[in-house]
Amino acid sequence: MTVRVAYDEFGMFHENAEEFGIPFRTPTVRRESVELPDGRKISSLVWGTGDPEIVLLHGGGQNAHTWDTVALALDRPLLAIDLPGHGHSDNARADVPVTDGNAEDVAYVIRALAPNARGVVGMSMGGLTTLALSLHAPDLVRSAILVDVTPGVTRDQASQIIGFLSGPVTFADFDEILARTVEFNPTRSEQSLRRGILHNAEQLDDGSWVWRHQRHRLDGDVQPAAEAPPAEVPNDLGFGDLWDAVAQINGPICLARGMRSQSVVSDENEAELLRRNPSAKVVHFVESGHSLQGDEPVKLARLIDEFIPAP
Repeated sequence: MTVRVAYDEFGMFHENAEEFGIPFRTPTVRRESVELPDGRKISSLVWGTGDPEIVLLHGGGQNAHTWDTVALALDRPLLAIDLPGHGHSDNARADVPVTDGNAEDVAYVIRALAPNARGVVGMSMGGLTTLALSLHAPDLVRSAILVDVTPGVTRDQASQIIGFLSGPVTFADFDEILARTVEFNPTRSEQSLRRGILHNAEQLDDGSWVWRHQRHRLDGDVQPAAEAPPAEVPNDLGFGDLWDAVAQINGPICLARGMRSQSVVSDENEAELLRRNPSAKVVHFVESGHSLQGDEPVKLARLIDEFIPAP
C-alpha cells in the first residue's frame, strides 16, 4: 500500500518564520501562470497585494519557494518566478543557450506581472539569468543582486551542485530523497530540507519521488547526466560572455557572496567583477555556503531591503 505524504503548498510558512525568528502573520501569496507566445506556461508566486517591487530568480534545480523565508522577512510585494523547467513551470526551450532562453521567458513574465519592479535578485543560475536579462531587456533590470555567482563560475567550483543535480531521477521513498539532500546540504537544518523537498519534488502514483526539475527526464526528453563528467569536459561552463553584462548594466549591481566552502565564487571572481564594474557592491556572508537564502535568509533580506529600497 502506497503511503501518501501530505503537502499543502501554502501551509508551511509558519515553519520558516519560527526557524529564523521572524514574527509571523499569514502572508498573502498566490500562484499565477503566464502563457508565453509559444504556448508554454511559466508559473510564479506573487507575494502581497501591491505592485511587486522585487523579482526573485532561484538557482538551478530549485523553485520559487526557495525564497519563502526571505519573502517573509522582507514583507514587501514581490514576484518569485519558477524558472523554465523548474517548479510548476513548463520546460525550457531547447533551441537556445539556457540563460538566453530563461531571460526571454522571464522578461515576458516580468512585463506581465511586475513591470515596475525596482530590482532583480538572482541566485546561482538565477543570477546568470539576471545578467542575461539585463542584456535582453535592460529596462527591466533597474538594479541587480547576484547571489553567490559570477560569470566566472567553473565546473570545479560548481562540482558539488553538479554532483547533486546529476543524481538519480527517482527515489524509492521520502527517506531516500531526504538522505541525499541532507548529504549535499550540510549547513541546513533537516526541517528546512524536508520543507524544501515537499516544494521541489512530487510523489508519483507508486510512492516514489521525482524532483520537479527532472520530471521531463522520465519522458525521455533529456538523457540522464553522468555522475561525473568525462575528463575531457572543459572546466569552463561557458558563461564568460555575461561579464559584458556586469560592465554594461544600467543600474547598481551587488554581489552577495557566501564564504563557506560550498560557495561557487572565488576571490578571483570577486576581483574580476569589481574590475568590470568598479562601482559594484560586494557583501560577504560569513555563515553561508552557496545557498544564502537558506543559510542566512534574514541577513539576505536585510541586504535586499537596503539595496533595493521601497518606493
